[in-house]
Formats: sequence, C-alpha cells, structure tokens
Amino acid sequence: MDEMKDIRWKQRFENFEKSFKLLEKYSKETISTELERAGIIQFFETTFELAWKVLKDYLEAEGYPAKSPRESIKQAFQIDIIEDGHLWMEALSKRNLTTHTYDQELAEQLVIEIQNKFLPLLIKLYDKLVKER
Repeated sequence: MDEMKDIRWKQRFENFEKSFKLLEKYSKETISTELERAGIIQFFETTFELAWKVLKDYLEAEGYPAKSPRESIKQAFQIDIIEDGHLWMEALSKRNLTTHTYDQELAEQLVIEIQNKFLPLLIKLYDKLVKER
C-alpha cells in the first residue's frame, strides 16, 4: 500500500467515524418532528458521502481504481469490503434524491429506511474498516 494513500483513507475514516457515530446515536431516537427528520436525513447524507469516499480512498490504497460513488461501491462489493451491493446502490440513489428534493412524505419514508436498511449497511462498513485501521 502506498503510504500516502494509506494515510488518506485513514484520515477520511476519522471523519466518517464522527459522522457515523452521530447518525447511529440519533437514529435510535424516536423521530417525530420535521426538524428531527431533517437532522437524520442530513446526518445520512453526510455519512453516506464520507462512506463512499472512504471506500474510494481505501480501494485506491489497495491498488483498485475508483473515481465515482458507483465505481467505488461496485469495486468494494467485488472484493468483499461491503455486502449487498444492490442496497448500497439504493442508498446512493436515495442520498442523491434527498440532496435535490424535499417532500415531507418522502422524508418520513426515508427516515424509516435510514433506520432499518441503510444504517445497518454503514454499521457493517464501519466494523470492517475499524479493524483495518
């Protein structure tokens, strides 16, 4: 592993970890207000963005090229860093949707998906990468 690339993914992981811990903490709470929904969605957007970027940096350190979120997710799935590539792609799609659209019904549904589907993906990634540090 190139030492600079190795350091870069570890530094990015620290930022991912901070955001992930906040998302994990507040996702366990009952979310009932518009402000709480907006907060969880924002934590998800930030955490997911950092997740694919830490994947990208990790892959590059391992010698795999990955430039985009899709490429990073596909490559990470192929080499068993992540599981359930389809669900990761769904999370990417939802993250892209939330950054361009706001709708209360969509927000309520997304919070449920974050808590039940996407947070478990991020937990698995966190657990895997924390061992690699």
